[in-house]
Parts: sequence; C-alpha cells; structure tokens
Amino acid sequence: MKLAVLSEKREYEKRVAATPETVQKIISLGLEVFVESGAGDGAQITDKRYEESGAIIFSDQSDLKDIDIIIKVQRPIKEIECINLKRNSILIGLLDPFSDIEQINQYAKNHITAISLEFVPRITRAQSMDVLSSQSNLAGYKSVLEAANEYGKAMPMMMTAAGTIAPAKVFVLGAGVAGLQAIATAKRLGAIVYATDVRPNVKEQVESLGGKFVMVETSESIDSETSGGYAKEMSKEYQNKQEDLVKETLSKCDIAICTALIPGKKAPILIKKETVTTMKPGSVIIDLAVEQGGNCEASKFGEINIQNGVKVIGKANFPSLIASDASYLYSKNILNFLDLLIKGKKSYAEIDWEDEIIKSTTLTKDGEVVHSEFIK
Repeated sequence: MKLAVLSEKREYEKRVAATPETVQKIISLGLEVFVESGAGDGAQITDKRYEESGAIIFSDQSDLKDIDIIIKVQRPIKEIECINLKRNSILIGLLDPFSDIEQINQYAKNHITAISLEFVPRITRAQSMDVLSSQSNLAGYKSVLEAANEYGKAMPMMMTAAGTIAPAKVFVLGAGVAGLQAIATAKRLGAIVYATDVRPNVKEQVESLGGKFVMVETSESIDSETSGGYAKEMSKEYQNKQEDLVKETLSKCDIAICTALIPGKKAPILIKKETVTTMKPGSVIIDLAVEQGGNCEASKFGEINIQNGVKVIGKANFPSLIASDASYLYSKNILNFLDLLIKGKKSYAEIDWEDEIIKSTTLTKDGEVVHSEFIK
C-alpha cells in the first residue's frame, strides 16, 4: 500500500503529519511513503531529510489518484484536495467534522474512508493515539508563554533592595488537558494561579499543580461530565452563577487563559464584554477557544483586540506556534494509529473495521456515512 503525507493548505497551519523518524517506521510497516514537497517547511523539516528517511517527494497532488492512505493535520480543502483522492482511499487527520457536515457527505459520495482523530476514545489502549491531548498540552503551555510576553510586568515575585514586585495572578478557565498544562506552566513561572471548571472531580488535579480551585457548586455540577470526560453544556441558571464567579475572580487577576470547549458545539461564553472592562488596564486574556467562537465575547479570531487597556488575544492554532514539537507529537499519534490500522495487513479488506478505536473514529466507509453522530 502507498501512503502520502500532504502539506497543509489552511491558514495558520504549520504542522505536518509525519516526521523523518515516523516516515522510517511507517515504511517498516510495509508502506511506500510519499511526501508532498514543502510539507515540513513550517516545522523546519526539509524535503532532503524526508528523502534520507526513505520517502519519495512529489509536487503534483494529481499523483494522489494512486495513493491508498492520506495523512494530514487539518481536513482537506474540498475544492483543492478532495478531488484528487482515489476511490476507497483512507483519509486520516483532524477532520473537524462538525464544522462542515456537507464535506462528510462528499467523502461518502466519493467512496473515501474518512477517519477523524478527534473521536479517538479515551480508553487506556488509545492513549498513545490521543491527538487532542497531545496538541492541547502544547497549546496550554504556549498560551502562558504568550500571555507572559504580552503582559507588561514580571510573572514571579521578585524581592530586591529597591523593593518587592508582586507576583502575577493568573486565572485559568477550564481544567482539561490544556488548562492543566496552563496551570502548571504559570505556576512554574512564579504566578499565583486560580482555576475553574464545571466538573468538581478536577479539583484535586488543579490543587496538585499548585492552583486554587474555584467553582459554582450546585446539584447540576455533580453530573457535569460526559462519558468521554468532557464538560457538559450547563443550564442558563448555572451559567449566570458562573458568570458572577468569573467576574469576581477576574477583578483581582492579571491574566486569564480560556480553554473551555464542548465537542461539536460552539464554545461557551465565560467572559462577557462588560466583564473585560472591570479588569485592570494591562491585563491579558488568551482565548484558546477562539476557533470555536471563543470563551470571551471580546475575542476576535486571529487578532489582538484591546478593550479599555486589556489585551484580548485571539490568535489561532496555538499548537502550530510551536510547530516542530507539535508535529513530533502529532506524527507519533498518527504512527500509533497506523500501527493498529494496517500492521500485518496487505489490503483495505484486511483492516479490522470493528476494532473499537477504528470504529469510533471512522466517519465514512464504502460510500456511506457510518459514524453515529452524523447518521440521519
């Protein structure tokens, strides 16, 4: 079978789905590997390094008509990339299925087997394939560094003969993978860290990292987690109480890191525009949820919006800001998935489509939409 690594065509994307190291291991699985010229440029990987690892460089995507498996970071652009995929080829990546339902139907119509890694189940056997966790971890780390860079003061307490500088106070909204890494990073930089989440069971994790946990405690918060470990969408009454808590906590903080996401839905609004105006001038808000609408009403996708002296940073795709490490982790996730999918298999027909992980991530197969989330 033949596998192709495509360059990313979407704006703000510098990651690549394979590194020279993983290319060598993919070849050892019995695949012939093709890499699109320039695919690794954003992650500082040259075509020459791919060639040295055993890959064949190609420059014309019409060559994809002979490719069995295509790996990407983000979903392909319909008008440019999907037209070149051959019948019964396998497309693997972060396909962002909820953003474009029509594209899923197109995969099915063209008999493309689309595998969306957002749906990797949170089970022990799948941990090494958990793309969302690996990328969110880096996003949480980078968000704090970005905040520290934009914040006009020092993060840790500094005691000098001339006087003492107070430590920055950081408020992390959402204590998932990205939020927990943001807490750990801010704490390492010497900040005082507060964190909130609708799930009470994350309190211990927050406190183990040195954060102070604050939350709205109601009977609703007891059952606030999905079976996949994500936060549920809360009632309007709960959201109003949470808004008051956020406003009170933000009034004494210098930096806010927003990380709250609900799979398949618009990001919940946690910081209203009027709340931003209550923050001290010079404060910074980093909104990691801006691509799903944002946790802060003042966020603008891809921009820094200054409101009453508060910097609201809506930069897109934080993992791509550290593309080399993000690509390294992503490519390892892909390799582990490929190992499950095709190791020891010689054809499409030999793949175990009933395996729990493969079945959970498959959107379309044999000309039909097969994922339960999208079957009408």
